[in-house]
Amino acid sequence: MTDIKGLCEPRFAAVRATLAASLGNDDVGASVAVYLDGQPVVDIWGGYADADRSVSWERDTLTGVNSTTKPMTALCALILADRGQLDLSAPVAAYWPEFAAAGKENVLVRHVLSHTAGLPDLSGLTAVEDLYDWQSVTAGLAAQTPEWEPGTAAGYHALTFGFLVGEIVRRITGRSLGEFFAEEVANPLGADFHIGLSAEDDRRVAPLVPPRSLTDEYASTAPPGPGGIRREYTGAAVRVRDANSVAWRRAQIPAVNGFGNARSVALVQSVLANRGSAGGVRLLSPQGCEPAWQEVFRGEDRVLRTSMSWTVGFGKFGNAFGWGGWGGSLVASDPDSRMSVAYVMNQMIDREQQEDNRGMEIIMAAYSGLQ
Repeated sequence: MTDIKGLCEPRFAAVRATLAASLGNDDVGASVAVYLDGQPVVDIWGGYADADRSVSWERDTLTGVNSTTKPMTALCALILADRGQLDLSAPVAAYWPEFAAAGKENVLVRHVLSHTAGLPDLSGLTAVEDLYDWQSVTAGLAAQTPEWEPGTAAGYHALTFGFLVGEIVRRITGRSLGEFFAEEVANPLGADFHIGLSAEDDRRVAPLVPPRSLTDEYASTAPPGPGGIRREYTGAAVRVRDANSVAWRRAQIPAVNGFGNARSVALVQSVLANRGSAGGVRLLSPQGCEPAWQEVFRGEDRVLRTSMSWTVGFGKFGNAFGWGGWGGSLVASDPDSRMSVAYVMNQMIDREQQEDNRGMEIIMAAYSGLQ
């Protein structure tokens, strides 16, 4: 039986059992957290921080959560909107004048946050290293022409989401997205989540482990559509070796390069599930949370090739909202139950080769504890 450490209230015993089963099967190391009414009811971890299973996963182990970073970035925008510094219905160019080029004068902030801005790809970038140059990337996005009329269709903005939202935040506050998140979200909450990781935290990082039978050359791609047809993508493919590199940790790519564990992910997102506060710290008003679960777009996503419901910054799934990361990490929040659930791991699964239900099984186990 896999040794599971940490806090788990008895009524959520199914969550502990689900993590133990996963660690006994697919997982190498992982953490799970459930926050209810802004307080932890589950905070558990187990397994190993390395593929060789020689280093234990500890309470303060961090790992890259890939696109589970997007909910963190979206929260920053919602905080600014709640403070009256950002109008979600205003043109992006109201804050970032250069962005009006190439027919983008009518792209609204909410289009950027709901993946409907028509800028799903970074044109002209051929190497992952290009992503580390913030000014170059954002200048390129400002000059780019939308693929479709903004607001009329959705296409997952896998990498561009973070640069677009991050530049809006920078124009308003004078701070990078990572700095704003650290100072206005992570520090007040005491959340151990980082967008741009410092060298002193490297020792705590559990590197991502590529899917079985694959190497660290394994790259993120858009899923194939009907008949196995892939959407053409000309940008740089991010590989596991890139996501595990020191350069990646130091950069700010606020769609994908957050580092944390389930505790920090669930804590931060519980702010939205709990009407703006967690652990006695209020970050925004109850009304300011509502865009997180109010649907902006429903229909076929041109990149994901599946039907999606997008809110301002999140995917919507029934009563819950949230998002997951390449390889398997996941966070979901339910404002009706005031619950947030997070699952963060190092063993990646290639969903084209193997079904990955690890995060969803954790979420369902958490719901069983509410009965």
